[in-house]
Amino acid sequence: MKAIVYTKFGPPDVLQLQEVRKPTPKDNEVLIKIYATSVVKEDPDMRASPGFNGFLKPRNSILGQELAGEVESIGKNVTRFRPGDQVFGIDMFGAYAEYKCMPENGALAIKPVNLTYEESASIPNGALTALPFLRDKGKLRNGQTVLIYGASGSVGAAAVQLARYYGAEVSGVCSTSNLELVKSLGADQVIDYTQEDFTENGKTYDIIYDTVGKRSFSGCKGSLTDKGIYLATVPTPIMMLQALLYAKSSDKKVRFVAAGLRPASEKINDLEFLTELIEAGKLKPIIDRCYPLEQIAEAHRYVEKGHKKGNVVITVNSGS
Repeated sequence: MKAIVYTKFGPPDVLQLQEVRKPTPKDNEVLIKIYATSVVKEDPDMRASPGFNGFLKPRNSILGQELAGEVESIGKNVTRFRPGDQVFGIDMFGAYAEYKCMPENGALAIKPVNLTYEESASIPNGALTALPFLRDKGKLRNGQTVLIYGASGSVGAAAVQLARYYGAEVSGVCSTSNLELVKSLGADQVIDYTQEDFTENGKTYDIIYDTVGKRSFSGCKGSLTDKGIYLATVPTPIMMLQALLYAKSSDKKVRFVAAGLRPASEKINDLEFLTELIEAGKLKPIIDRCYPLEQIAEAHRYVEKGHKKGNVVITVNSGS
């Protein structure tokens, strides 16, 4: 099978299209023919330098987290899926390939019937991050005021739509070129950060959700209501210390969650919930660009610029 392989850290050109052995599912695994994957922010980070994926060389040579495709075969103990099932899901590695095996109890679910494979592959990372932040850590309720910073990115675009679903009054912060996009997602107010600093407009919010790690709790504290919550997708050591300090000394809170490290069972439940929202028209995919697998280095270059709208999708096999 074809796959994008890298054997050393470096610029996008270290990603090479190669022929590798097609995997065989174990007794508890499904073999997925991948039709689409994506380039999430963490992929270029893991490609470029040592860290989460090893230090001397990449521990996992095939990147790629989000995927959508068709179950081609199953192990003898698998009961959740059967060959022919159209699925979508997320794993830490291995989706930059024509085939991938996943445990049947991994973060995998039947894909929404009203989405293409490309659209389905753009959903898991952003939505599975935004949902536990807003629903679980923020305890978002109908009628609350929420500000989403970075509202046009993968996580931010999902967060705006989910906050609207839960009945919040939503303010989205983005750049000039993305104002119309964020409005179309359902934001009640859109703030252009190149023209206005929301912390200086005198408004307060029940929840401020920084999806891109560009602000700080100390800088946003004055814009929180008395019992407001600051959510941070990219927590810094200082922010984690502040979370401990303010836990006892203030009604205003800092909260974060390692969304990617949650149990697969929780992600499965959330994927099924997201499917219901998508099929009901309450959540839609946002795709900036779509590249073929052989142009994945160019996709990485684009994502690294930090200005993508929603998601950058990779077509692996041609599908519907």
